[in-house]
Amino acid sequence: MARIDLRGDALPEGSALRDLLPRADFDVQAALEKVRPICEAVHHRGDAALIDYAEKFDGVRLDSVRVPAQALTDALDQLDPAVRAALEESIRRARLVHREQRRTTHTTQVVPGGSVTEKWVPVERVGLYAPGGRSVYPSSVIMNVVPAQEAGVGSIALASPPQKPRFENDAAGGLPHPTILAACALLGIDEVYAVGGAQAVAMFAHGTESCAPANMVTGPGNIWVAAAKRYFTGKIGIDTEAGPTEIAILADESADPVHVAADLISQAEHDPLAAAVLVTDSVALADAVEKELEPQVAATKHIEDRIVPALNGRQSAIVLVDGVDEGLRVVDAYGAEHLEIQTADAVQVADRVKNAGAIFVGPWAPVSLGDYAAGSNHVLPTGGCACHSSGLSVQSFLRGIHIVDYTKDALADVAHHVVTLAEAEDLPAHGAAIKARFGWKVPESK
Repeated sequence: MARIDLRGDALPEGSALRDLLPRADFDVQAALEKVRPICEAVHHRGDAALIDYAEKFDGVRLDSVRVPAQALTDALDQLDPAVRAALEESIRRARLVHREQRRTTHTTQVVPGGSVTEKWVPVERVGLYAPGGRSVYPSSVIMNVVPAQEAGVGSIALASPPQKPRFENDAAGGLPHPTILAACALLGIDEVYAVGGAQAVAMFAHGTESCAPANMVTGPGNIWVAAAKRYFTGKIGIDTEAGPTEIAILADESADPVHVAADLISQAEHDPLAAAVLVTDSVALADAVEKELEPQVAATKHIEDRIVPALNGRQSAIVLVDGVDEGLRVVDAYGAEHLEIQTADAVQVADRVKNAGAIFVGPWAPVSLGDYAAGSNHVLPTGGCACHSSGLSVQSFLRGIHIVDYTKDALADVAHHVVTLAEAEDLPAHGAAIKARFGWKVPESK
């Protein structure tokens, strides 16, 4: 891995510091022009376009994009019992966490006779996306579905790319991966589509003969999914334009290099653009981690196509700093999707972090735990967006609506202020709407 030495001179502030840190090339704007014709084709040709794109991009010719209910049942029946038990436990823990996030209606009595109530209403229909390219992510089904269900969303549909047949007469060919389907069945999701990429987002945004349009689309995906989300922003709600996954580890000499190396590799195996960043004030730890990477990489899978390019890419590095305080400034500037704190006083250090999608505290809370079974959500902001955005949660699927309820006396008491502000903004009709209720004479406040 490359090294970036930020010791000695004072760290720069703001964007100057961010510019020194490694980041993957992920040009959503450039991809936007390539997904535009796909999105328009789905708009005009509906299911026929989806079927053609499945053949072009996924290598399968579909008869229908809607997954039959029997396929969901069969996938669950044939699921490895150990995998089923793991999925069920992941669902149970996710529900525990996300159920606590549900907001409740609250009324503020502003003045006697005047109140504002904020009620929280779920999005009516959402389209969820579960990737199925280099890897298959039933965990992403859980992370999307559970918060939507706990928010009270009434209509939930899920899309995942169709898989090529593995052998002749393979019944699962042309369907999303069977583990994806089994996870849907466990969660009670029966509206599932064998559609991937930008075309899946377009299907949810426009609607087709098979799929009603959705109000919102969430879920991680590749650059084409991110570009399609940007294309439809304003027409539908989105969670985030997810980029390549990231791990940053802030560690001092107390960290175990075996743990640190394993955690860096765990994210690097997602994608050749995955980012793995170690921020440390210990040269000894940096040396030990680099030494430990070699045998651990050699002993795993996806070495040449994902892990080695990811660890050696411009998006990954070991960043040397003078101390933990400086390290905190670096990780806050970086705003990692996943941030591990492996320092002597990890709890206190974690409490000082301002920017991260999720924070993993100490040696026994690796990112892998959060990916599957911590109860937290793994759909998180990437590319530094943690400085202004949150991960997927129940709140993502809720809309706050203010209900304003004033009596005549309560309005009369504030009418002169409303009229004054309306006239100050040169909007006399706003003031007139108040005056009309009182015979065109503004009441004096009591």
